[in-house]
Parts: sequence; C-alpha cells; structure tokens
Amino acid sequence: MTTAHPDHADHHRDPDHPRDHGHHKHPPTERHCDVAVIGGSAAGLAAALQLARQRRSVVVVDDGTPRNAPAAHMHGYLGHEGVAPGDLVAAGREEVRSHGGEVLPGRATGVHRRDDGRFVVALTGGHTLVARRVLVATGLTDDLPAIDGVAEQWGRGVVHCPFCHGFEVRDQRLVQIVTSPLGLHPTPLFRHLTDRLTVVLHDPTGVDEAAVDTLAAAGVTIERTPVARVLTGADDAVSGVELSDGRVLDADAVVAGSRFQARVDTIAGLGITATPHASGAGDVLAVDPRGETAVPGVYAAGNVTDPSLQVLPSAAQGSQAGAMIAFSLADEDLRDAARRSGEETDWDHRYGGEGRAWSGNPNGTLVREVADLEPGRALDVGTGEGADALWLAERGWQVTATDISGNALARVRAEADRRGLAVELVRSDANDPEPFGNGTFDLVSLQYGAFKRTPDQRGLRNLFDAVAPGGTLLVVHHDLAPLQEPVDVAAQTRTFDPAAFVGVDEIAAALSDDPGTWDVEVHETRTRPPGAATTHHVDDVVLRARRAG
Repeated sequence: MTTAHPDHADHHRDPDHPRDHGHHKHPPTERHCDVAVIGGSAAGLAAALQLARQRRSVVVVDDGTPRNAPAAHMHGYLGHEGVAPGDLVAAGREEVRSHGGEVLPGRATGVHRRDDGRFVVALTGGHTLVARRVLVATGLTDDLPAIDGVAEQWGRGVVHCPFCHGFEVRDQRLVQIVTSPLGLHPTPLFRHLTDRLTVVLHDPTGVDEAAVDTLAAAGVTIERTPVARVLTGADDAVSGVELSDGRVLDADAVVAGSRFQARVDTIAGLGITATPHASGAGDVLAVDPRGETAVPGVYAAGNVTDPSLQVLPSAAQGSQAGAMIAFSLADEDLRDAARRSGEETDWDHRYGGEGRAWSGNPNGTLVREVADLEPGRALDVGTGEGADALWLAERGWQVTATDISGNALARVRAEADRRGLAVELVRSDANDPEPFGNGTFDLVSLQYGAFKRTPDQRGLRNLFDAVAPGGTLLVVHHDLAPLQEPVDVAAQTRTFDPAAFVGVDEIAAALSDDPGTWDVEVHETRTRPPGAATTHHVDDVVLRARRAG
C-alpha cells in the first residue's frame, strides 16, 4: 500500500496518493466499502448520491467512456436543457463528493464473490474494491452501420434519437438511413419535425412494406438504392448522402440507427450475461423492478438495462436503484442487530494485517511546530499507529488520540503500555455528533488527515470546536498537485479520491472566513521532512492557526 504519512493513519486519512503516471509502480491496494458503483455517468452518480446520503460508503469507478460522449449537449432533462453532458457529470461528481462519496478514475476489470458473500471488484493497476453490494452502470456500446462517414459524424451530423436531437434538426433536409426493421420506428416523429425527409432503405430486409407505403402516401420520399457514404462540407458539417449509384441526396443532417451491446464483460465472472432486447436490435442486462440482477446483491441501472433511456430517466433509474440498495443494506443490518460502517471496515482492514503500517516516527512537521509550545492537553485526530500521540505524551502532553479503527487503537494501546505512557484512546469519527468529547484542547493535531465532507461541514466544525481559547490547530497534508494529472485508466486506477474529504485548503478557507476567532500563523507548502515510510510524496501543505483567547 502507498502511504501518506510516516505513521499517522487518520481513519479518514488519505491512504493512497499515488502518482499514476510515469514509471512509478504502486503496490496493490485493497479498499473496502458498502457499495461499489461501476460507471460514473448519470445513473451511477445518481445512485451514489442516494447511498452517500444514507451514510453508506460508496466508491464509484469510472473510466470516462459514457455512451453520449460524442454529444455536445443533452436535451429533455428538466432544469438542465442544453447542458453539456460533461458539465452534468462534473456537477454530479461534486454532489456525490460533498456527501463523502468517492469517484475514482480507473477501470473495473472483473467481479467475483467471496465465500462471505462480499464482492471483489478487480481494478486496473492490480487494486481491488471489496463491497457488500455492486451497482453496474456501464451503459451500452453502439454498433454503428458500416457506412463511411457515419461513425465520424455520430452524435453531431448523424443522429438517431428524435427526443435527443430532433428539435435541433427541425425543418432541415433530413436523410434517414434504414438498416434494420426497427429503423422505421422513429420515422413518424422525424416526419413531424420536418417536411424535407427522405428515407433510404439501405437494407430493406424485414422492413414493413405497409409502413413504407404509408410514409410514401404521407409525402415522405423513399429511396431503395443503398448508401455509399455520408458527405461533409468544408466546415465538417454533413452536406449530403451519396448512394451506391453515384447520386447525391442533399442533407443537413442524417438519421441512422445502431445495434447495441450491454457492457457486461466486467461481471461475466458472476455468471451474469446479457439477454436479447425485445426489439431484436441488441442485448441488455435484465433486472427486476428493484434494479437487482439475477445475482443477489448485484444491481444495474441506466442504458445497460434499457437502450431507450435518455439522461434524465437514466438518472432516475439510478436514483431508484440506489434507494433499493440502501433498503437492502439496512434490512441486512437490522437482521444482524448491527449498524455497520463501511469506512470503519476499510480502516480496520488496513490495520488488520501483521507488521507495522507506517514508520513509527513522529511527523517531522509536528515536531518542528510543537517544539516551542508549553505542554497541555493535546488531541491527535486520526492517530493511526499513534507515533505522534506517543511522542507528545513523552514530552509531557496530556494526550487524547482518536481513530475510527479499533485495530489501529489496539496498536497504539500496545505501544503505549510497552513504553509506560498514558494516552486516552477514543474510537470515533470526526463526523460523529461529539467525536472528541465535551472538553477542549490546547493543541489539536490533524496530520495528513482528510475526514469525509458533508454539506453542513459537521466534521470541520467539530475540529474547530475542539480547540481551546488560545489553543493551536495544526494541520499537515500532502500537496495534491500530482493528483491533478490525468491517469491512464487502462493501466491504473486511483484508489483514493481527495475531493471526497475535507482538505487543508477547505480548512484554511473556513478559518479565514472567521478572522475574529482565528489567526492563521502559517499556511505554506514545504518539502516533506525526512523519516517517512515512503518517499513518493515530495511536498506538504502546513497550516497552523491560533484561536483567540
């Protein structure tokens, strides 16, 4: 596992800030969560938002290949008409992350089920996600007609859906290329949108001739000569359709249908296969009314289940599936009389192995910043194996150390007992109602910590409230600039999403918004001190503030 600190492992700490580029190799990481969502477009993100708002740990893995990637705008989405698909995805990601859900750039390569019923999602880079439930929102692949120019103009000058693009091509010269019996299904809609419609029966096999006659009687021009290619002008816009006999039909836009294939290869190891769609034009992943597949615990939403869904109904189906998964998890926990935390499980796994996770050295920046402070009461948030807490205790501080992981705290207790040190240990989440008790502390230390975000900033308020009048808040975090670089999802999956956690910049902004209470003494980027267990993190961001006394 790639570490973020020489010892500290805040229960919300960024465990894995890899540089997913160049020649750097990353040891495989195993993450645990309540729900793994494969595919991060409208359906997957909508499901993730529902689940995050139900306090479920959810991780979305997205390889950035949505079905509507060629489209510049989406239509028919109430409140978002004409918005670029990428803008909707960006907004959706932010909403998921603002509730602590993670969205990872990467690719799922397979899923299998363990003997304990949990699912293991294999990721590029050799990483894995272990989840109680899986949602498949991988979409479809469109198999386009083998006609020159169709693929190049798909989603622009070549359209297929009257509801997605029809209004934009109204009153234009449309040429519809029919390649299957289903091809005539949208034709009456396009005929209503323009009176300059020509239908070319490129492959008339199985076409309903009575329907063709009805269209012709209603004034639609019918051509029975196959298409050679779609033509474009100097501006790369569609200009016409060339037939196999050399004739050219002038056109401002082309209508063409596709066959489709559900993207289900990732879950083939579970024995799940696609089933033929009723239209005969492709296959889909069958689900029940709750969105569950034939394998209990595996759900699906979006175009992978229904090729006709636009973005709005895809999101709605994802939201519904997310709700059903939440019910499923809640019912299971109720039967077991448990209130399970996926995040706690994740961190307990990290500290469940043999051997030390981190170096055992106190953080060099803490040592430097605290050296001149008079010992008093100290709070170490996300103590991990406790090197910082123990170092403070050795220097006369009365230390309370918190972490979400019972396994981590057990390690701290063992080492404290070995050294004969008194450290109060508290198992808590920074977002709990009172994670640090009712008292306040002269020093609150958050070393490489990143607790989950919430819209009401509960964890941030808890952190601030723990600092006594005249006390010091010390936050040290990795410089996240390397994580802004793109990742080759075919080779690597990032296993941590810093945008789902409260970072040092958000803390600094909140402090600056209250200058009457806080004096920010230090906020700068520094070279990381020596002594860490790993060396791939080069720079740290250091924030020190004093509360007015």
